[in-house]
Amino acid sequence: MSKIWRIILVGMGMAGIFFAFAAGAAGQAVAPAAAPAAAPASKIDTGDTAWLLTSAALVLLMTPGLAFFYGGLVRRKNALATIMQSFIIIGLITVQWVLWGYSLAFGPDLGRGLLGGLGWIGLNGVGLTPNADYAPTVPHQAFMVFQMMFAVITPALITGAFAERMRFKAFVFFTLIWATVVYDPIAHWVWSCTGIAGAPSINGCAGQPGMLRAIGALDFAGGTVVHISSGISALVAAIVLGKRLGFGEEPLEPHDGTMVVLGASLLWFGWFGFNAGSALASGALATSAFVVTHVATAMAAITWMTVSWAHKGSPSVLGAAAGAVAGLVAITPASGFVNPMGAIFIGLGAGVICYWAVIATKHWLGVDDALDVFGVHGIGGTWGALATGLFATIAVNDAGANGLFYGNPGQFVSQAVAVLVSWVWAGSVTFIILKVLDALVGLRVHPHEELAGLDASVHGEAAYAVEI
Repeated sequence: MSKIWRIILVGMGMAGIFFAFAAGAAGQAVAPAAAPAAAPASKIDTGDTAWLLTSAALVLLMTPGLAFFYGGLVRRKNALATIMQSFIIIGLITVQWVLWGYSLAFGPDLGRGLLGGLGWIGLNGVGLTPNADYAPTVPHQAFMVFQMMFAVITPALITGAFAERMRFKAFVFFTLIWATVVYDPIAHWVWSCTGIAGAPSINGCAGQPGMLRAIGALDFAGGTVVHISSGISALVAAIVLGKRLGFGEEPLEPHDGTMVVLGASLLWFGWFGFNAGSALASGALATSAFVVTHVATAMAAITWMTVSWAHKGSPSVLGAAAGAVAGLVAITPASGFVNPMGAIFIGLGAGVICYWAVIATKHWLGVDDALDVFGVHGIGGTWGALATGLFATIAVNDAGANGLFYGNPGQFVSQAVAVLVSWVWAGSVTFIILKVLDALVGLRVHPHEELAGLDASVHGEAAYAVEI
């Protein structure tokens, strides 16, 4: 099959998956969806708008931060290629989000909370007046661009699993397809709300909520949407692509620990926009989310360092950085629902659970998840989502719910269901995408390209002018 025909077939496959999924979701509705309620007149609050736009910029900074974090963890010959994957995703997903991604994720529901329609394609109808279903005090486009930055970083997280061995063409196709058929639907299930006049409020939505929101699942800033979806997809990608050449036979060590710490620090800084910005207003809830984000991250960094010190005999700098990221991941779904002591326990759990998940994945299961995406994001996101069902309290956010430790065991059940659904959807659909792409364009670089390094063999450039 010629190269041009492979590209055409992949494009047709992307379109087919996209429209089949949208049509299937629409077909499952028992009755036509009720027309969205006319939004009440809302007044733009300049303070809320300033905070949300600032938060969007902070979340955007996280993706270059991730690029440095991942770039330092790979070998020198793959540093530039690894950074490029995160950088170009900013462009790819920005365009995808404007053209159709935002409409699928947050657009008026097609039925049963499964998927948004194409009514907002190209940002049609997404203007500068507030949308009361999502953020009544900021322009709709401010909410849209804030959510865009979440959509950008999520597929970038996955790249750490297949670092140093995936073809760039396959990576581009995978990113666009995955964002459309994995990220956008899960975002709709967890966060969407289509207002309906006179409808009762369900988990803060007076109308048709996404299907996981409808069962009461809480996810303040993306534990299921961002971290479970990317972490589980990363595990599948690592298995499907196979191990790097030399894995288990020779050291595959990070080439620049200072770059790793810089990247982790930028992630920590940007994550305040990620979590506190998800309050969608500059007030008490944003303050609470800011505080618990910092507390959980600090606790997780200390815990991971201590556990690795006890296990390996030295306090690892890179371990502390990884622990901080694990803490950031774990507190994300809970950040708008828990108090500082809940954050301490969530950070403690993240440091212990994620450390051993990383060890188990590579050394016990033999899976070459190159940069530990599954252990940190998949398991960290799972722990955070379940911990929300333990530590959530309406004393922090009366729009949320009490968790198990505050007398509501049903909330833990709702969280577990959301986790299971996200695991199954992300894992199964990612497997299908990768297998189709492997058949059409091939997933993995040739062995000689991998040995030479992707900087030179794929991009024809070098990260450094001199040997270091």
